Amino acid sequence: MFRSLRSPDVLITTLAAAGILLVTMGARQSMGLFVSPLNSATGLGIATISLAMAVAQFAWGAIQPVAGAVADRHGAGPVLVGALVLLALGSAITPFMDSGLGLVVTIGLMSAMGSGAASFSVLIGAAAQRMPAEARGTASGVINAGGSFGQFLFAPILQKLIQTVGWMGAMWGMALMTLAALPLIRRMTRPVEKPVHHAETDHGVMRAIRDAMKDRSYLLLHLGFFTCGFHIAFLVTHLPGEVALCGLPPTVASWSLAIIGLANIFGSLYAGSCVGRYRSKYVLAAMYGSRALLVGWYLMMPSSEWTFYLFAAGLGFTWLATVPPTAAIVGKLFGVRYLGTLFGLTLLSHQIGGFLGAWLGGLAVVEFGDFSWMWYADMALAALAAVINLPIREAPVERKLAAA
Repeated sequence: MFRSLRSPDVLITTLAAAGILLVTMGARQSMGLFVSPLNSATGLGIATISLAMAVAQFAWGAIQPVAGAVADRHGAGPVLVGALVLLALGSAITPFMDSGLGLVVTIGLMSAMGSGAASFSVLIGAAAQRMPAEARGTASGVINAGGSFGQFLFAPILQKLIQTVGWMGAMWGMALMTLAALPLIRRMTRPVEKPVHHAETDHGVMRAIRDAMKDRSYLLLHLGFFTCGFHIAFLVTHLPGEVALCGLPPTVASWSLAIIGLANIFGSLYAGSCVGRYRSKYVLAAMYGSRALLVGWYLMMPSSEWTFYLFAAGLGFTWLATVPPTAAIVGKLFGVRYLGTLFGLTLLSHQIGGFLGAWLGGLAVVEFGDFSWMWYADMALAALAAVINLPIREAPVERKLAAA
């Protein structure tokens, strides 16, 4: 499974990218733990805080194609340094905010844009350009697993910090952990001994975007990934609230998020290996279909700790394991020269769904007192995503050169 990563250059690049994603995704995926403490401390209300979290979902996606394009053109190093500093700064000054607008600026924009610019589009795009084609699938799985391991580590650590030093101290601790990832950037972007040359004609980033947006398979991929974003943002933002509605302690939420991250380590590695063996669209269809079944199972089960833990383990296996096959399809269609940009646009679609999942979840609990309608919508969208991926064509797109 890891045979393609035996080259020292490939292995170092992969592990450094995984380490950076560990920090940025660990911080991002644990933000739901702060919703209740923020509400208690500021009195702003769940709907207002959910709006800030929803803006964060959108901003995280919106920055991806921009950061990817800058990294494709000027290199990943400066982008990653700026991103980690911005994420740390946003976390550090959030405790000083006492208004909805302030939270939108710090959590919704600064922290989200920082974590987004040091996330999948830049890391997977930059890594893919530095390794041969046969290593990309496994490498993307390992990088993705790093983000999942970050969620597994950060959720219980931050929950413990919230309980011991308060949510403000936990935010400042998260800022320090973010800055600790800076040395990994040099390891990831250092010159390789044997540079990889990709035989792809470069017509410019705008031509690449125009080609992609005309391709039916690329657009179908966006639609499926939209539903993935809705699902993940709803859960990561409102799972602590669902746990509280069931009368269970907050530790159930933090451990559920940690279990999701742990299960997704194995899911990401498995998805990365599947990219080289099966058609990625079938892998995606199976993942989305399993989510619909799991949500249906959860709604029929009694509200207990073990129900949440088993639910988290099942969902975690596919949580962000959708990233390697999705990035693989983009790479098959358009090559890796502008993978950071084109996969970044796909992630933007993901986060438009994420915005709706986080925001509508807050509105639902205020309006109806629980998340029932959100669970039904989540189940229906997951089933739809499974169907949408089946017509995708994975062969490379044929580009017609403009007449000279």
